[in-house]
This record gives sequence, structure tokens and C-alpha cells, in this order.
Amino acid sequence: MSGHAEDVREIESLKYRYLRALDTKDWTTFASTLTADVTGNYGGTLSFGTRDELVGYMEANVGPSVIAEHRVAHPEIEISGDTARGRWYLQDRVIVVDFSFMLIGAAFYDDTYRRTEDGWRISATGYDRTYEATIGLADLPSFALEVGPAVRI
Repeated sequence: MSGHAEDVREIESLKYRYLRALDTKDWTTFASTLTADVTGNYGGTLSFGTRDELVGYMEANVGPSVIAEHRVAHPEIEISGDTARGRWYLQDRVIVVDFSFMLIGAAFYDDTYRRTEDGWRISATGYDRTYEATIGLADLPSFALEVGPAVRI
């Protein structure tokens, strides 16, 4: 049973690393959490068929004017040999400075993982939104933002 518990812990750590790398714009670490053939589906038309596509999109679109916070909880992880499935509850906040805009939302992530020679990696990821709320920052005259040193911009 310890092997199963260790696999669960490694998958949880992988997901947290994926989100930390996304929020801090550490694209090398972000890429290292994904298999080369990863697929991604983030609702609507936002879908990807390879690691290069997914990382390239994030790097190009989650630039210096985008500050994000992604939190996941309540993991449901099922392991079957060298593959696994994980479902997570996501809460996120995305501030887009250039458009004076903030999004607050929640979703359910549905991931597939594959054990590789380098450990567990995400081989498919995506989510279905439960809600998305948007706020025009101009409507909040006291809103101010200071980006900390953890974010690589």
C-alpha cells in the first residue's frame, strides 16, 4: 500500500508544481510537468495537442500584464498501473492589468497522468467551469497591484 500512497503524493506534488510554475511564469518547470504528447482542453476553443502548443500558448498569453492565482483542493486520484486519473476542485483569480480586468472563477480539473522514466507527468489536462465572474478594475477606484518577486516578469 505504501507504493500507492507514494504515487498519490507524487501526483499531488506534480499538480501543485504545474500550478506554481504557471502562476510564477516558470515555463521550464511548467513544461517539465507535461508529457510531450499532452492534450489540454480549457473549455470552448482553448485546446492543445502537444506540450509545445500548450506551453507556447501560456508563455505568449500569460505575459507580464497577467497575474494569476490558481488553487486546487479535494483531489480524487485513481491509479491503475502506470496511468492515473485525477479530479481537482479549482479556484482561480486572473488579473489582466492591460485591460483593467479581473476574473474570479471555479472549475473541476480532470487530468490523466502517465508514469515516465522521470516520474509522473500530466498527459491530459483540462477543466469544466462551474462559474466565472468578471470585474472591471476601473469600477474599483482604490484597486492597486504590486507584483512580487516570485513572478518572473
